[in-house]
Amino acid sequence: MSLLTDYHTHNALCHHASGHPADYARHAESLGLAEFGASDHNPSPTLKDDWRMNVEMLDVYLEQVAEAREAVQIPVRLGMECDFLVGEEASLDWLEAYADWDYLIGSVHYLDRDWAVDDPRLVEKITLHGVNETWDRYLACYIAMIKSKRFDFVGHPDLVKKFGHMPKDNLDRYFEPVIDALVSVDGCFEINTAGWHKACAEQYPHMRFLELAGQAGLPIVISSDAHSPRDVGRDFDRALDMAKNAGIKHLARFDKRQRRLIEIV
Repeated sequence: MSLLTDYHTHNALCHHASGHPADYARHAESLGLAEFGASDHNPSPTLKDDWRMNVEMLDVYLEQVAEAREAVQIPVRLGMECDFLVGEEASLDWLEAYADWDYLIGSVHYLDRDWAVDDPRLVEKITLHGVNETWDRYLACYIAMIKSKRFDFVGHPDLVKKFGHMPKDNLDRYFEPVIDALVSVDGCFEINTAGWHKACAEQYPHMRFLELAGQAGLPIVISSDAHSPRDVGRDFDRALDMAKNAGIKHLARFDKRQRRLIEIV
């Protein structure tokens, strides 16, 4: 575990998680993780939902991360998980300038303002539009996010499968363009262990994505997407073994938006 960090975590400010960042950091330290990162859902002037931080709580978030740094001996990094939606990129400009971030995670949850693809209340839309079309739309947005070069790494690359909806055709046709986009920007993505605890019952992304990433020489971070302190570092040994089996060679760490690579041994 001393090789690993957990940079994708949430807390009570997003209304659907529990705990203070310091609680998460203490658990990360108890596990022997090298670093911990806080990365709650970004405030948004355009996306209206009940699972992100309110803009007036942003300064509280910064204060809480500072308190987490005082609570542990390991480095505590300041991050944010940022929703990307094509056509609304400028809504993130103010956030990027707001604080001295260590990293920003790019994520796609929305296919349009009214459809969060991981919202269980809207799952019937996947059947209505068709699995293949939904995957195509999701990954087109994901590729646009990568090519925007706004983010230090990108989160849960195939979140669209959360409820178990998988295309019947060759997955390479979906994954290869994403891998190509990541290579073109010297990008980084996460293995997100939360998928093992969802209906899809597998990590994000699929093993085939990891194999293609290994062939392309892409680095990764391993993330829990924790929504409670006890989730930090969950299934990390399993994810690291999977990364090794896929031929992935490097883990990424971030400090003031500068990336450093750690060889997987």
